[in-house]
Amino acid sequence: MSNKVYVDVLAEFSKDGLLIPKEITWEDGRKYEITRVKDKRRAASTRAGGVGERYTCVVAGKEIFLFYENNNMWFMETLTEELRGVIFQNPLTDVWETADQYLSGNVREKLAIAATYAENHPVYAPNVQALTQVQPRELDASEIEVRIGATWIDPKYINDFMRDIFQTPEHLFRRDTIGVQFSGVTGEWNIKGKNADFGNTLVNMTYGTSRVNAYKILEDSLNLKDTRVYDTIEEDGKEKRVLNKKETMIASQKQEAIREAFKDWVFRDPERRQTLVAKYNELFNSTRPREYDGSHLKFPGMTPDIELKPHQKNAVAHVLYGDNTLLAHCVGAGKTFEMTAAAMESKRLGLCQKSLFVVPNHLTEQWASDFLRLYPGANILAATKKDFEPANRKKFCSRIATGDYDAVIIGHSQFEKIPLSQERQAATIERQIDEIELAIEQAKKDNGERYTIKQMEKSRKALQVRLDKLNDQRRKDNVVTFEQLGVDRLFVDESHNYKNLFLYTKMRNVAGIAQTEAQKSSDMFAKCQYLDEITGGKGVTFATGTPISNSMTELYTNMRYLQYGTLQKLGLGHFDAWAASFGETQTAIELAPEGTGYRAKTRFAKFFNLPELIALFKESADIQTPDMLKLPVPEAEYENVVLKPSEFQKEMVASLAERAEAVRDRQVQPYEDNMLKITNDGRKLALDQRLLNDMLPDEENSKAATCVEKAYEIWENTKEQKSAQLIFCDLSTPKGDGTFNVYEDIKNKLMEKGVPEQEIAFIHDANTELRKAELFAKVRSGQVRFLLGSTAKMGAGTNVQDRLIALHHLDVPWRPSDIEQQEGRILRQGNQNDKVKIFRYVTEGTFDSYSWQLIENKQKFIGQIMTSKSPVRSCEDVDEAALSYAEVKALATGNPYIKEKMDLDIQVSKLKLMKANHTSQKYRLEDNITQHYPHQIAIFKERIEGFTADMNKYAKNKPEDKEQFFMQVGGKSYTDKKEAGTAIIAMCKEIKGINASADVGEYLGFKLNVTFDSFNNKFVMNVKGAMSHPMEVGSDPLGNITRINNVLEAMPAQLEEAQTKLSNVEHQLETAKAEVDKPFPQEAELSEKLERLAELNALLNMDEKGDDAIGMDDEATEPEKPHEDVKSVDEKGDEVADMPAR
Repeated sequence: MSNKVYVDVLAEFSKDGLLIPKEITWEDGRKYEITRVKDKRRAASTRAGGVGERYTCVVAGKEIFLFYENNNMWFMETLTEELRGVIFQNPLTDVWETADQYLSGNVREKLAIAATYAENHPVYAPNVQALTQVQPRELDASEIEVRIGATWIDPKYINDFMRDIFQTPEHLFRRDTIGVQFSGVTGEWNIKGKNADFGNTLVNMTYGTSRVNAYKILEDSLNLKDTRVYDTIEEDGKEKRVLNKKETMIASQKQEAIREAFKDWVFRDPERRQTLVAKYNELFNSTRPREYDGSHLKFPGMTPDIELKPHQKNAVAHVLYGDNTLLAHCVGAGKTFEMTAAAMESKRLGLCQKSLFVVPNHLTEQWASDFLRLYPGANILAATKKDFEPANRKKFCSRIATGDYDAVIIGHSQFEKIPLSQERQAATIERQIDEIELAIEQAKKDNGERYTIKQMEKSRKALQVRLDKLNDQRRKDNVVTFEQLGVDRLFVDESHNYKNLFLYTKMRNVAGIAQTEAQKSSDMFAKCQYLDEITGGKGVTFATGTPISNSMTELYTNMRYLQYGTLQKLGLGHFDAWAASFGETQTAIELAPEGTGYRAKTRFAKFFNLPELIALFKESADIQTPDMLKLPVPEAEYENVVLKPSEFQKEMVASLAERAEAVRDRQVQPYEDNMLKITNDGRKLALDQRLLNDMLPDEENSKAATCVEKAYEIWENTKEQKSAQLIFCDLSTPKGDGTFNVYEDIKNKLMEKGVPEQEIAFIHDANTELRKAELFAKVRSGQVRFLLGSTAKMGAGTNVQDRLIALHHLDVPWRPSDIEQQEGRILRQGNQNDKVKIFRYVTEGTFDSYSWQLIENKQKFIGQIMTSKSPVRSCEDVDEAALSYAEVKALATGNPYIKEKMDLDIQVSKLKLMKANHTSQKYRLEDNITQHYPHQIAIFKERIEGFTADMNKYAKNKPEDKEQFFMQVGGKSYTDKKEAGTAIIAMCKEIKGINASADVGEYLGFKLNVTFDSFNNKFVMNVKGAMSHPMEVGSDPLGNITRINNVLEAMPAQLEEAQTKLSNVEHQLETAKAEVDKPFPQEAELSEKLERLAELNALLNMDEKGDDAIGMDDEATEPEKPHEDVKSVDEKGDEVADMPAR
C-alpha cells in the first residue's frame, strides 16, 4: 500500500477501546491531530474481507482512514484499489459506510441515487456496480398477489376497472359525476356518484342487488369492509337496525364476484401489468436485509469467564449499527446477555448516554444480577417495589436523571409510571382523538355498524378522560418526566406484553386486532416515538421469543413500534393499507356451530407476498429459532396421558352444549351466562370436576391423581440424582381462602405417598424477589423437587433447569408462546439431564383434545414466518388451520373449468344453506303449529291451574304467627329453623350419583325433595304441591328455610308469568300459520346453478367420490373432526387476568 504509516503499540488509551496517538506524522512530514472516534459518532466497523483478517474503523472527520488489527494500526489518506468494495462513500451524506451497511436496506433506491451521481462523478461508478449485483430478483405478475383495496394501486386503475366491468357510461366520467377517490390521510377509499348509474343491469343485478348496488359493494371492498344489509324495525317503540341475513348473503356473493373479477382484470392488459409490477417491485421488493457480523467485537469490561456465542455477537452488532431492533430469539438463546452487551458497547462507543431496561416486574433483581455477572464493573441502578411507591418515585426518577449510569433497570408497571411531559402527552392524545373522531364521522356517513361506532366512541371517551385529567394536573407537582431522565436507548424484555396496541381499522372485529385502547401499550408507543425523534430511529430494542403469539397482525404491531418511519414511507401507516397489501380477510355469514342461528365471522384467511413482507420485517427483526441455533438442550420424550371422563364430567360436558345453545338463542342475559363463562367452565371441568362443585367426589382417574402417580414414580427413581419436576397449571391456582384447588390436592396426594413437604413448593408462595431467588436455588440444588406454578408466574425468567427431569402440562395454554415459555424451562442449556419427559394430560370428551390440536396448528403456521429460510409466498393465518382441497386442485391442474366450478361451489353452498334454513324453518313452523304450540298451550294452562291450587293450599296452611314453625325432615319433626336447615344439608351430602334424589320431608302440606343439578352444578330442592317449586340448597341452614318460604311467596308472580306466556304462545301460533306456506324465493336460481355444477362435475370427473380422492396421498386420512361444542367457542378466558387477544 502507498501513503500509509504503521504504528506499534501506542501509549494513549481512549475510552472507545482503541489505542490511538494524539497525532501522527505523515510521509511528507505533515502532522495530523487524531480526533477520537467517540467524539465523531460517524464510524462503522466490519471485517475488511478484501484486506485479509483485519478490522476497520472508518473515521469520517477527514479524508484519513484508520485501520486496526490486533495491536497494530495504520492510517491512510486515500483509498487504494485493495479497499474498493470494502467501504463505500454514500453520495447523499458523503459518509463512508462499510459494504454490509451500504449494500443493504432499500438497494433499488440507493442504486437510482448512485447512478444519478455517477453520471457526473465517475468516482461513484463502483457504487453502481456493487449495488447492481445485490438487487433482488424482479418478480413477475404471476408471483404478485394484488388485492382490491391495495393502497399502492393508483385510483385511476379502479376507474378503469369500473369502466370495463360495470360498463359505466363514459359521460359520467367526463362530467366528473362518478369517480374513485383515495385519502392518504385517513386511508379511506370513496366512490362519488354511486347512485348516478341507476339504470345499469350490471350494477343493479350482475354485480349488485336490489338493496345495494355494485358501486357501494366495490367501495366496501376497497375499504376491506364486508357489505352488510340492515333492516330497520320498531321494538318497544324504538327503531332498531337488524342484520338482513338473506340480503347480506346475496351481497357477499356479489362482493366475492367483484373481487374475483378484479383479480382477473388487473394484470390482463400488458401495459397495465408492466406498470403495476414495476411499481410493486420498486415499493416492496427493494429491501436486502443486512447481515450483521459481530465477530470483531471485543467487549472490554466483560468478565473473561463468559464468551458470547456467534449469534449473540451478531445480535449486538445489529443493535449497535442498525436501526431499532427486535431480538426475536427463542427461549434460551441468551437475550439477556445480548442486550446487556449491546448497552455497554453503545455507552463505550458513544452511541448513547444512558440505557433503560424495561423488564417483567418479577425479574428486575435477576436482571441486575445477570448484568453484573457479565459486567462486574458496571454502574447500574435497579428499581425495587419501594422505589416506585408514591413517596419515593420522584426521588428515584431524580437519581436516574442525575446519575451517570451504564444502565437503569425497572419493571414493566414501573415504566408506565414515568410520564412523558404533559405537552407531549396532550399532543399525542389529541392526535389520537382527532383520528378517532374522523373515523367515527366517516363510519356514520357510511351508515356503519353501530357496534363499531360505539367501540370507537368508547375509546374516544377514554382518551378524553385521560386528556382532561392531564390538563387538570397542577404544574407544581414537578414530576420528573421521561424526557428528563436522559435516556437515549431503551431495551424492552418480553416485549410481547405490549402487543395490544390500539389501531383503527374499517374492518369489523377481525381476530388479532386490538379494538380498545390499551394504556400501557399506548404509553410504550408514545415513548418509542419520542426516542425515534432524538435518535433517528436507532434507540429502541425489543426482545421476545414470541413476536407472533396468536395472529399475524401482531407482526404489524411490532413494525409500528420499531419501523414507524418505514411504514409511513411505504404508505402503510394505516393498518388497512398494510392488510390490503399483504393479507386477505374473509367474512362469512354462517350457521352457528350449534345450528341455532346465523353469525358473521371475520378473520384473516391468509397472508400473501410474504417474502417482501418478511424482508421489511427483518430490517429490524433479528430472528433466531431452535433449529437455527442447535442449542445443547436435553432431548424431550413427549407422552400424552389420555384419561377417561367420569360420569359427572360426561353429564356436565353435555350441559355445556345446552348452555351454549341458550346463549346463542339469547335465552339468558350476557351477565348471567356467556361463551366466556362456558369456555372457562369447560376448561375447569377438563382439569377437575371439583372446580365446578367441591362437593363432587375425588375421582381416582382425575388429572391430579394421574399426575401424582407419574410424578411420584419419577421422584422415587431419581432420589440419588435429586432430580426435580415442574407441574404447570394455569387454572385453580392456590388462593389461600380454603376453597378447593388442584395445587393443594396434588401436594396432599404426594405427601400421602411419602414425599416430604419441604420438597414440594408453589411458585405463588415466593412473593418477593428474595424468596423467589431462594426457591430457585433450592430447585437447582435438589432440595425442592416439585415446583408447581402457572405460565404467568413460572414462565419467563424461571431459570431452574439444572436438575429438571420432567414437566407436566395439567391444562392447555391458549397460545403457542405459552407452551414455548413452559417447555423452555426444561429444554434449556445447563440441564444436567440428556433426556427429559414432558407429559400432557388430556381428558377425553372435553375441550382438551381440540385445544391441543388448535395450539399445534397455530405453532406450525408461526413457524413458517419465524424462520431463517426464504418464506413461502403465502400462508394461512395462525387463526385458521384448514386448507381447501379446491384451491389445491386449481393450482395443480390449471384447468379453466376449475375456477368456474369453485365460484359455483361457493354460490351453491350459500344458496343450499339458505334453502336448508328456509326448509328447516318451514318444518319447524309445521311442527310448532301441530305439536309445539298446542303442547305449550296445554302446559301453560296446566301451570295456571297448578299455581292456583298451590296458592290456595299455601293460604290455608300458612300460620298466622310468623314465628311459628313446623317442618318434618328425614322423618323427624323440627320447630327450630336452624336445626331443620342443618338436617337438610346433611341429607344432601348423603346423596350418591348424578340422578339420585332424596325425599327430605314436608312443610305446610308441600313435599320436600332434593336432587343434584349437573347442569348448574348445585343441589336443588323441589317444594312439591300440584306444581314443583325449585330452589338452590346453600350452605347456610337458616338461608335454606328463608328460600323455601320465598319460593312459596313468589307463586302469584309465577301465575302472572304463566298467563302472559300463554297469551304470547297463542299469538305465535297465529303468526306461524301465516308464514308456513311461503315458498323459497331463490329456487329457480339454485336449480340453474345445480344443473351447471353437475355439467362441470361431469366434465372434470369430480363427483363426490373423486373429489375426495384427487390430490390425496394413498395414506392420507381425514383430519379428526373437532367436537362441535368446542368449535362454538369464540372467546377464551381463564383465571389469568391478561387474556390473549385472538
